[in-house]
Amino acid sequence: MIDIKASQEKKEKAVLVAVITKEQNQSKTHEYLGELAFLASTINIDTEKIYTQKLDKPDKRTFIGKGKLEEIQIYVKDNEIDVIIFDDDLSPSQVRNLENELKVKIYDRSLLILDIFLFRAQTAQAKTQVELARSQYLLPRLTRMWTHLERQRGGTSTRGGAGEKEIETDRRIIRDKITRLKQKLEKIDKQSLTQRKGRDQLVRVSLVGYTNVGKSTLMNLMTKAEVFAENKLFATVDSTVRKVVISTIPFLLTDTVGFIRKLPHGLIECFKSTLDEVREADILVHVVDLSHDSFQDHIKVVNNTLKEIKADNKPTVLVFNKLDAFEEKQEELLQNLDEFSEEESPEIMSLDDVLKGHTKENIFPIFISAKHKIGITELRRLLFDIVSKKHYTIFPNFLKTDFYE
Repeated sequence: MIDIKASQEKKEKAVLVAVITKEQNQSKTHEYLGELAFLASTINIDTEKIYTQKLDKPDKRTFIGKGKLEEIQIYVKDNEIDVIIFDDDLSPSQVRNLENELKVKIYDRSLLILDIFLFRAQTAQAKTQVELARSQYLLPRLTRMWTHLERQRGGTSTRGGAGEKEIETDRRIIRDKITRLKQKLEKIDKQSLTQRKGRDQLVRVSLVGYTNVGKSTLMNLMTKAEVFAENKLFATVDSTVRKVVISTIPFLLTDTVGFIRKLPHGLIECFKSTLDEVREADILVHVVDLSHDSFQDHIKVVNNTLKEIKADNKPTVLVFNKLDAFEEKQEELLQNLDEFSEEESPEIMSLDDVLKGHTKENIFPIFISAKHKIGITELRRLLFDIVSKKHYTIFPNFLKTDFYE
């Protein structure tokens, strides 16, 4: 594992690597690499250089071609690089081959995300979930550079002999750890289920969205709580539940972990009880960073994840956040249209353009700026209307009231 505590004092240096394919063009690849660099910075890793290579498909042995591998090898040696991070998942054999060739720690996107989750997790439940997912992911990928439960050895040990025995010993240790973590998580899950059953008498609303879209900021606005909010990916890993009352209607609002492209499947599995907060919610509040160039893709990622956990058919308030930043960006593009050629001319979007494809049944779109508190009253009114309908089915004799701020 990357020594995160040590890296707070001395930043680690990384090289990022991605392959451009027919399925993922150059523009998308560079966008994903920008996100990967942001992920790395979350745990204090500086990106020194980015390498891309056009291939029909990744090389089975080393993911990238021989020439590109040699180019990276020279740069790593000359610049004292600590870690190389690939934007896609690597097979166990690719990890072993790359570490043998490059003599530094090799990370893929999933392992980086798992380490960030482990760093961010605060509760015993979240820590156990991430440790389990990480141990399961790491087990088939152990190499000599991961021996003694991941203490770095510099990659200088020889093939076979003691090194191979150490790896097998570490595999047994990790298998035992996985068994213990599963037992611990099963006990925690039972406790979580009991806690959730105790909330059945209140309407449950869950905040969902791509990571770093402003969910925690909105949670703080709606509840006057002090949920940790920071401009970093996965600033929130643990679920936070608060009671909210709008006018006279009470409900529970839950802030959950943000989703992201290529979220490790094992992490989804291990976060089952946390994601149950989403699965068992009556209403979803899907928060979108409207100012992000790829906000439509982010909506698709979240919707696909919701579908995967069978939580995609709920009444959903689609909150387009950061309206102020979006309008400023569109205005700037409009003013600078003369600087673009006809082929490069950017798309100027209106709010009607944004809504295309999102005006479906059970979807309630709204535009806000949580930072500047724009549209918050309208959002509270919309939530009141949707939550009260569900509330009155639970408590039909409850005195009906109108919305008031």
